[in-house]
Amino acid sequence: MVLSNRFGAPANSDKIRVSFEFFPPKTGKMEEQLWESISKLAPFQPEFVSVTYGAGGSTKEPTLATVKRIIEETDVAPAAHLTCVDASRGDVYDVAKEFRDVGVRHFVALRGDPASGIGSQYQPHPDGYANAAELTAGLTAMGECEISVSAYPEKHPESP
Repeated sequence: MVLSNRFGAPANSDKIRVSFEFFPPKTGKMEEQLWESISKLAPFQPEFVSVTYGAGGSTKEPTLATVKRIIEETDVAPAAHLTCVDASRGDVYDVAKEFRDVGVRHFVALRGDPASGIGSQYQPHPDGYANAAELTAGLTAMGECEISVSAYPEKHPESP
């Protein structure tokens, strides 16, 4: 078996490809810990570091500020999470455009947990994306970008 990377070139069997996920900091102390963590993890040369995005965009501004700072102050490639939760297709487009405007070219697309909490039934926004597959198609239509998808390895528990 020959392993290859996303560009089709043979993979370097001596290098493990990793990424790290961070939550946007909520306090000054958490922000300090975040940048300390990024500094300590950068030597591992992650494929990217992702910054989460709360349901309905509840952490949009902190996520945007965090990925912008990663771009400006590090050599680590950032990825911004985007969810379908409580957002119209137009809302998602606007948020993705804001991220692109600060230099983000990699998104992690995921449906997201129901806004009413885990265990409740997910209801897509009437004008929104129903799942990560639809969200991925919408991001792809925006133009050149890299998309990772957060998904269940088999099938989602709510999927028929």
